[in-house]
Amino acid sequence: MHKAVAELLARSHRLGADPRNTNYAGGNTSAKGIELDPVTGQGVELLWVKGSGGDLGTLTEPGLAVLRLDRLRALVDKYPGPEREDEMVAAFDYCCHGLGRAAPSIDTAMHALVDAAHVDHLHPDSGIAIAAAADGEQLTKAIFGDQVIWIPWRRPGFQLGLDIAEVYRSNPQAVGVILGGHGITAWGSTSDEAEANSRWIIDTAQNHIDAHGSDRPFGDAVTEREPLPPRERRARASALAPHLRSVASRDEAMVGHFTDSDAVLEFLAGEKMEALAELGTSCPDHFLRTKVKPLVLDLPSSSPLDRVLKRLAELHERYREDYRSYYQRHADDSSPPMRGADPAIILVPGVGMFSYGTNKQTARVAGEFYVNAINVMRGAEALSVYAPISEREKFRIEYWALEEAKLRRLPVPRRHSGRIALVTGAASGIGKAIAARLVADGACVVVADLDADKAGEVAAELGGTDTAIGIGVDVSDSGQVSEAVEATLFAFGGIDLVVNNAGLSISKPLLETTEADWDRQHDVMAKGSFLVARAAAEAMIPQGLGGDIVYVVSKNSVSAGPDNAAYGAAKANQAHQVRLLAAELGSHQIRVNGVNPDGVVQGSGIFADGWGAQRAAVYGVPEEELGAFYAKRTLLRREVLPEHVANAVAALASGEFSRTTGLIVPVDAGLPAAFLR
Repeated sequence: MHKAVAELLARSHRLGADPRNTNYAGGNTSAKGIELDPVTGQGVELLWVKGSGGDLGTLTEPGLAVLRLDRLRALVDKYPGPEREDEMVAAFDYCCHGLGRAAPSIDTAMHALVDAAHVDHLHPDSGIAIAAAADGEQLTKAIFGDQVIWIPWRRPGFQLGLDIAEVYRSNPQAVGVILGGHGITAWGSTSDEAEANSRWIIDTAQNHIDAHGSDRPFGDAVTEREPLPPRERRARASALAPHLRSVASRDEAMVGHFTDSDAVLEFLAGEKMEALAELGTSCPDHFLRTKVKPLVLDLPSSSPLDRVLKRLAELHERYREDYRSYYQRHADDSSPPMRGADPAIILVPGVGMFSYGTNKQTARVAGEFYVNAINVMRGAEALSVYAPISEREKFRIEYWALEEAKLRRLPVPRRHSGRIALVTGAASGIGKAIAARLVADGACVVVADLDADKAGEVAAELGGTDTAIGIGVDVSDSGQVSEAVEATLFAFGGIDLVVNNAGLSISKPLLETTEADWDRQHDVMAKGSFLVARAAAEAMIPQGLGGDIVYVVSKNSVSAGPDNAAYGAAKANQAHQVRLLAAELGSHQIRVNGVNPDGVVQGSGIFADGWGAQRAAVYGVPEEELGAFYAKRTLLRREVLPEHVANAVAALASGEFSRTTGLIVPVDAGLPAAFLR
């Protein structure tokens, strides 16, 4: 690895690790150096710069765009002017060096045209607070003297790169610039010097705000909007979550994230909150993820829930109409079609902030960006007046052809992308396989199991908390089931898919089956499935998005066998629940289906828990040969594995079966005795 690249990556990681310096995937860093051209054997001057869409904190060498500086600088003579500067992005492709590197970003010009060896472009809250203040130019001079130069707002692009390069040439004493409405750019002759200059600008701005700013930048706290006590706040957030997801998901189903940090609650209680929220965010990185402005609930914290829900419906229609009007005011024949008109950020005074995106990461990041925006507003209002870029300029960024092209390059969504699933009994066997398959298909999954530690381990295997979480739950306990659904709402903002997989089996002849054996199996499978389905439906219905409930039943629900009266009866109960709930929930577009597995020995928690030994004894075969025994009695002569059941569940709950409900699919390799109807 080239020394300049190693230094660049290390600097990027340090800067990107602190949200005070820049936000997720925001900003870019670069380094220049000489490397041998493998074709000519001659030294060539290169620019390594963070590629489009990358994140500084996790940047790797493949995430860098690598370009020849001689060709980049030659573009200055080909530049057709600000009206056609977007054409220059395509020209960057002709300056690339080598293969398999990241695509150059719109900010490449500022790094290439500034002659410094190392350049940082960042979006720190303190820097944007100065950049978004009404008198930002005067503040810049007062805070930094002539070491940092003010550049008025200009949309990112080639012309901005030329402007910064001119500042660098004309101001040898300067270490960086404040970009109006946007952020900061700093430079240095070494990597350490560039980083030190970046940090000096950020820290100096924050120190000035702390020393000279108002201690009540959002005004006095409004009593009726002050935070509810923590327990009440959580209860209200849980009650609101399905309804708010409905608000955010009319155009496209969204995943949610909840934030009730001190910074958020302070902002929501401030007397200036509504006016500031209406002004919207400023930095392009912010409003591309948060939309131009949030939806704000304009009711006291203690308002009754029914009043809140009625007002939310009214505010949602107003928000959608405002967004359509915003689009129509600024769109022209070259504008991309209007995207969804639902809010990405919903602010509920006294409770917190709900943020939404097409997956958990984008929902969480949208919330993080709005917290950044709150910090910017705090800093700007502490020193001056918050004055973001104009609505027209925001539209030019939001509906920029280059941003539209970036959206079109996104991968095709997987079949369960944007869906939120709760899988019970998911720490082993069939449940674990189902959870893994749903994650592979793009879903967010709550791994629920009686063993909370194992559930957590499985969730960790499936990815970070943006993908899966593990929780402990006894499905026979209605209180714990309610808490499991609440945990799902808090983790991902809603619930779309429930898999009733939790189960156990005790194999005994009728005369040896105790009342406790019977009750235990019915409590977990019959009662437990009912409790989970009821709690899930209570959350699914107000979302207005439909949903799926899938029961993992068994061939024993239809095919009688010896020594399993309690298990077979409980499974038959589950099978009829499929039909009963399909009939009742269809009007809400909630589909209820099931699968009937048989002989799933490998990886099975039930078989490993003694059931395998018991069934092997019944059939007179060694326990280690039980799977092969089951396979020999099937029409296909093939063993059924947990992933086969998982595949069936994932398919049944997908759009491919959108017109199917009340169906139970055998996954047993073919057992005529278990044929349905």
